[in-house]
Amino acid sequence: MEEKKLKELLNSLTWEEKIGQLVQLSGDFFHADELAVGPQKKLGIDQKIVDQVGSVLNVTGADKTKEIQERYLKKSRHKIPLLFMADIIYGYRTIFPIPLGLGATWNPELIELAYQQTAEEAKAAGAHVTFAPMVDLVRDARWGRCLESTGEDPVLNSAFARAMVTGLQKDLLNGGGIAACVKHFAAYGAAEGGREYNTVDMSERRLRQDYLPSYKAAVDAGCQLVMTSFNTYDGMPVTGSKFLLEDILRKEWGFDGVIISDYAAIQELIAHGVAVNDREAAKLAIEATTDIDMKTPCYAKELEPLIEAGEISADIVDRSVYRVLKLKNDLGLFEDPYRGASSEKEKQVFLTEEKRRLAKKVSSESTVLLQNKHDVLPLKPNKEKVLLVGPYGDNQELIGLWAVHGKREDVVTIKKGFEHYLDSEHLLYTQGCDMLEDYTFLGEFGATKDQIEQIGLNDQTKEQELTNALELARQADTIVFALGEHTMQSGEAGSRTEITLPRIQQEFLQKLANLNKKTILVVISGRPLVLTKEVEQVDAIIQAWFPGTEGGNALADIVFGQTNPTGRLSMSFPYSVGQLPIYYSEFKTGRPLTSTTHKGRFVSKYLDSPNDPLFSFGYGLSYSQVDYSGLTLSSNKMEETLEVSVKVKNKSERMTVETVQLYVQDVTGSVVRPVKELKAFKKVELAAGEEKEVVFTVTREDLKFYTKEMVFKAEAGGFIVFVGANVKETQERSFELV
Repeated sequence: MEEKKLKELLNSLTWEEKIGQLVQLSGDFFHADELAVGPQKKLGIDQKIVDQVGSVLNVTGADKTKEIQERYLKKSRHKIPLLFMADIIYGYRTIFPIPLGLGATWNPELIELAYQQTAEEAKAAGAHVTFAPMVDLVRDARWGRCLESTGEDPVLNSAFARAMVTGLQKDLLNGGGIAACVKHFAAYGAAEGGREYNTVDMSERRLRQDYLPSYKAAVDAGCQLVMTSFNTYDGMPVTGSKFLLEDILRKEWGFDGVIISDYAAIQELIAHGVAVNDREAAKLAIEATTDIDMKTPCYAKELEPLIEAGEISADIVDRSVYRVLKLKNDLGLFEDPYRGASSEKEKQVFLTEEKRRLAKKVSSESTVLLQNKHDVLPLKPNKEKVLLVGPYGDNQELIGLWAVHGKREDVVTIKKGFEHYLDSEHLLYTQGCDMLEDYTFLGEFGATKDQIEQIGLNDQTKEQELTNALELARQADTIVFALGEHTMQSGEAGSRTEITLPRIQQEFLQKLANLNKKTILVVISGRPLVLTKEVEQVDAIIQAWFPGTEGGNALADIVFGQTNPTGRLSMSFPYSVGQLPIYYSEFKTGRPLTSTTHKGRFVSKYLDSPNDPLFSFGYGLSYSQVDYSGLTLSSNKMEETLEVSVKVKNKSERMTVETVQLYVQDVTGSVVRPVKELKAFKKVELAAGEEKEVVFTVTREDLKFYTKEMVFKAEAGGFIVFVGANVKETQERSFELV
């Protein structure tokens, strides 16, 4: 539809019809009339409002979406189609690793392809918009939604934000892909204490320097929507923040797409204490340019009275309605309200062999080898007896909490993966221990008391499993522990103050580790766990995250040496929970640990813990040794650009991929600067014995920051460039920016 006709459509709508476009309801409102009465009463709206609604939340499946769309359009005076929006975070039917694992690939190009494949499946199932990517910067592993982020660094996060948006929206305006809704704007990942939905309070400099770049990258990549975050910033809930939504997002960045609230966030302005009632909440949100009200009656019931009373401008509402109509038009919904969704197409594109291969590759690249004492890994197929134990050993819950549309029955378990390398004589298996001691917390997620009592192992079975495990362990040469968090212990509403392995798993590991066998720990989790004790107990540690549909195959390939692990951490692993939040790019202090003017106690340190994390940002081992040498700068003075070169040599007899990382330190600035900041990285494939020169170009843009006057620019002066395999193991050279 041409712009002129779209504006004519807007002008022909009644206020009820206009405001309906700004309301999103869940699928239970669109059942047959008698089934929809309950949800309507609960929200305080009637069928008349439902008949005008502009979008539907979390309904997918070609047949379902087509049925709802068809029924809706029959009632629609202007035949304006519904938008179907859903949580499709890291895969639709083919599930990839959680985004924190995707961050560990350091491979945005691969992840762009994964999200392109995700969009193909989701589009066939009738989805028009996904609430992804989540690009929140995360530095506190207590926060459950670390699972959905790609990590702690703005440069790395921005690279993935661009890749995910580009992949999802491939050929969008010509009928391909689905629209990306970046979230949660802004700084949601900085919730105080790592506690879900909690306050965010930081300087504007910190916000702009660290937390906003990944959202900006998504906007620059063309994301069609932005979702507001639940948190406050500078005392104002984001959904009602003119500073963030209008001043920065719309005016500074030029974003003219759709802004949607998170679930019930507009009505929550009342609980925040900045609105007395739904009317005030609606006024705050619409004036901040929040276009769509997700799952509250605020807009539906209050916008028209606000206009009639002259409390808000009709133009503000018209602009929001136009943005929603334009999105529908850009997606081609006026021409094809179903946008190609069909059950036949679902069968063709779901979980194809090509997608499984891609999921396996992504899972392999996301897996991080954290420890490998005495080179116990890789194991050799059918050369020794291997005992696989633990609650994740033969468990299809490898897709994590937020794989809403994935199916557990599609998942390849770790045991199934191991069976490709070990016959029944060499593979021993028993669960050995329960996932948790206590499952009562699942009641908060809707499980009844009777259901909770059926979960896990009973006392007799627990005792028998332990006996079996000890007996098999004595027969085995190597023990592989598959341990980790319960899926419900991470994700939204999954904040924790203790982020160790569950106690029952710790005790089980200790009992078997005492047998002095070779030991390998595979960790399944949605966040960095505190593994300080386990580092001492086992020979090798593999961080597998929630690895997705092909997780078992990918992990087996790494354990048995078919694949050389290349994953590198995108988030620091704390030595203890007391260090949190912890991240590599901290500010310099007046009394650093390495101070030459202050000794002993009076430096910035803990009395009972090291300052450094257990495993640092960028860290990860492989089965190869790669040496760095010959770090060279094209000049010791830089005007606009500077070339940085380093030689990397694979000193092993197997091919590897090395992630070469470049960091910079601004020695002296008008404000305090971080000790190091990632500026560039390259993945380099090295054959056995091969040496390559890796060249980076550092630009003036890379050296910009928010100065004392809050101007984003590079300041002349001294800099140090660091290049290496991770943030801690680097070579360095100095240069001057003139």
